Amino acid sequence: MAGKFELKKSQNGQFHFSLLASNGQVILSSEMYEAKASAVNGIESVKKNAGDAARYDKRTAKDGSPYFVLKAANGQVIGQSQMYSSEAARDGGVASCMNHAPGARVDDQTATA
Repeated sequence: MAGKFELKKSQNGQFHFSLLASNGQVILSSEMYEAKASAVNGIESVKKNAGDAARYDKRTAKDGSPYFVLKAANGQVIGQSQMYSSEAARDGGVASCMNHAPGARVDDQTATA
């Protein structure tokens, strides 16, 4: 099974998405968007930029946990990973994002929210 994007509507009416690996684990999560169309554009931006290793910014949280963000060509953050237990695990997350995002289907769950 390939990865997929889950597009959801939050209780406050905003939209967000997550990229899931084939095992169902969340690889990348978006910010909140006012409009569904903006969230869909965010998904397309992830698909477009995920294959480019230069678009990943590997960071460390204040508590020392490694994570990454994916940036668009204009430098805007389009998604952030979960916190990882090690830099190696984070690097595996980047590889998983690069592998799954470009061909991932979109599971639009906004109608059921």
